[in-house]
Amino acid sequence: MPEPTSNAPAMDGVVLRPMTAADLPQAHALSAELRWPHRPADWEQVFPHADGIAVERDGEIIATGLRWRWGQRHATIGLVIVTPACQGRRIGHRLMSALLDGLEDRTVLLHATAEGRGLYERLGFVRAGEVRQHQGIAQPAPLVALQPGWRLRPAGLNELPALQALDAAARGMPRDALVAELLQSADACVVLDHDNEPKGFAMLRRFGRGHAIGPVVAPDAEGAKALIAHLAGLNAGHFTRIDIDFDSGLAEWLESIGLLRVDAPTTMVRGEPLAVASQGPSLFALVTQAVG
Repeated sequence: MPEPTSNAPAMDGVVLRPMTAADLPQAHALSAELRWPHRPADWEQVFPHADGIAVERDGEIIATGLRWRWGQRHATIGLVIVTPACQGRRIGHRLMSALLDGLEDRTVLLHATAEGRGLYERLGFVRAGEVRQHQGIAQPAPLVALQPGWRLRPAGLNELPALQALDAAARGMPRDALVAELLQSADACVVLDHDNEPKGFAMLRRFGRGHAIGPVVAPDAEGAKALIAHLAGLNAGHFTRIDIDFDSGLAEWLESIGLLRVDAPTTMVRGEPLAVASQGPSLFALVTQAVG
C-alpha cells in the first residue's frame, strides 16, 4: 500500500500510518466503543486480506480504516472508525483520502452509515442501493420446496473454484482469497444444485454476537430463501444476523422467521458501476458490511 502520509505529526499531532496486526487489539477497542459487534476474531479474519491505515495521536490509535483490493479493477473499503472524542475534526476525511490513494482506476464499494454518507458523497461516491441488516433469535423456518432437478447439499472443499466463480459473478468483482478463507472457516456451507451443477451457495459462520448467514448467492429469491431457511434452521434458537440487498424482496420473509430489521446502511460506489450479469446469480446477502 502506498505510504498514506509521512509519519511526521501534523499540526494537530495526528499521524496516519500503515496498520499492522499488532494494532488489532486497539482497533477492536475502537469498534467496541461504538458498540459494533465485531469480535477480535472478526478483525483477525479480514485483516490479512486488507491494507489498513491507523490514525494516531500521542501514541494512541484514534481512527482506523481498511481497504481490500480485489483483482485489478475493484476494491472495497470498510471498518472506517473515528473515536467519538475526535469526530468533527476532518480526521475521517484525511483517513478516507489516504485509503483512496492509488485506487483511482478501480471501482470502489462501501456501505455507509447515515453519519458517513455526506463525507463519501464529497469524495465522489454515489448511492447504488441499500442494505437491510436483520438479526435476532432464529426460529425454525419451514423448508422451501424446490422444483424438480433442484436440491440443497453440503459444499465440498473441492468445489471452491465453482463457489469463487459464483461469488464473482454475483458481486461483480473477484474475491477468491476471501471465499477460500470463508469456506475453510464456516460452520456450514450449503450449495443450491441443479442437475449436479452448483447454481448458488450460502454460508453460516461465527460473527459478532452469534452467527451470520452470508454470503448468499442464488439465481432467484426462492433459491435464496431455500438456502437461508436451511441455515437458519441449523442455527434455530441462537442469535443470527444477515445483511441483505434491499432489492432482494426478502425483508418481510426474514421477519417471519425471527430476524428483524435493525439498520439500513447505504451502498455507495465510486468509479464504474459494478458489472453484474443480468442473467446469472445474484448476491442476496453480504459477507459483512465491511467487505461487501
